[in-house]
Amino acid sequence: MDTYCSRDQSDAARQQERHYYLLSELQALVKDLPSSFQQRLSYTTLSDLAQALIDGTVYEIVQGLLDIQHLTEKNLYNQRQKLHSEHRALKQDLVRKHKQALQTCKSHNLAVMKTNQRAENEALDQRVKDEQRMMDEKIVAEMDQKVLDQQNTLEKAGVPGFYITINPQEVMMQMNLLELVLKLQQKETVSGSLP
Repeated sequence: MDTYCSRDQSDAARQQERHYYLLSELQALVKDLPSSFQQRLSYTTLSDLAQALIDGTVYEIVQGLLDIQHLTEKNLYNQRQKLHSEHRALKQDLVRKHKQALQTCKSHNLAVMKTNQRAENEALDQRVKDEQRMMDEKIVAEMDQKVLDQQNTLEKAGVPGFYITINPQEVMMQMNLLELVLKLQQKETVSGSLP
């Protein structure tokens, strides 16, 4: 019984020591943030964040979310590049078709053909513009959804400052909190002090 009590006290003391260490590190890292964000990060918020980081689970969650985000970004980038390549091929095909048509065109039809080709070029340009806009809107919507998913996951994990919001200032605050977590994780990984 006494051994159990002393082990609990020892664990509590280690956790308290780790909490103070994490809080101190977070307070040092906050100084690198813009002053407007420094003012919004209270001692209580930093203390709660340090408490959430004690066992290392939040680091794993953040790393998992970061990995998912990078895969999503890479996938969306590849989709956009594929669309860009398809558009380039369509334009090259149209140029080739127009050159061939001009070579076989009778001089009395030349003005009509050039007008038709100009209309085809404009139609293709409009199609490319519309498809790129739709792709960009899809990318923005998908990344916005990733942000909401990340906010939800971190809120459920009990990370202070995280909740679902689209308010740009609150999202920026959450990004700064994530930056603090990542910097602290990196520092602990380098020093080998992760739990």
